[in-house]
Amino acid sequence: MTERSDKKDKKPPQNMPPENLLEILNSTLGGFNLAMGLYFTEATLTRLVARVPVTDTLYQPYGLVHGGVYAAMIESLCSSGAALNVFDQGKSAVGIENSTSFLRAVRSGVLTCTATPLVMGRRSHVWEASVCDDQGRLVATGRVRLMILEKGSQAAGAKVELAPDHGG
Repeated sequence: MTERSDKKDKKPPQNMPPENLLEILNSTLGGFNLAMGLYFTEATLTRLVARVPVTDTLYQPYGLVHGGVYAAMIESLCSSGAALNVFDQGKSAVGIENSTSFLRAVRSGVLTCTATPLVMGRRSHVWEASVCDDQGRLVATGRVRLMILEKGSQAAGAKVELAPDHGG
């Protein structure tokens, strides 16, 4: 057996993320995540971390970061975490419930969100996340319940899959 065919025959263990996981996540952000400036800084199957620089486009009328930014960060990280854990099975994950609590107002700096799983079942996951300001103060917490979809599942009339025009 040649070295080339030996490498071809070896398959990574199930649920092993690729070495370039951060590059993959950051290159498939797409639409809303790009609009709010989100980028991943850490990614494993049980912990994701991402940041969003606070800009004027993220403010509500009082000059504070809009609560939807926190909810979106939490949803994005929890959904990405669940998806990473089922992708190798040909499945996908979609959020079906997001509960976000706003704890402290922010006007500037960089927001950092960290997400970890609470339950990773066959048909649903529950992930929790926290958002901190650039001084390390907790500004929001959230929990997202996700439905795990079988390969070929549809939502809103189309197959659920990474769309080239929406994610890099």
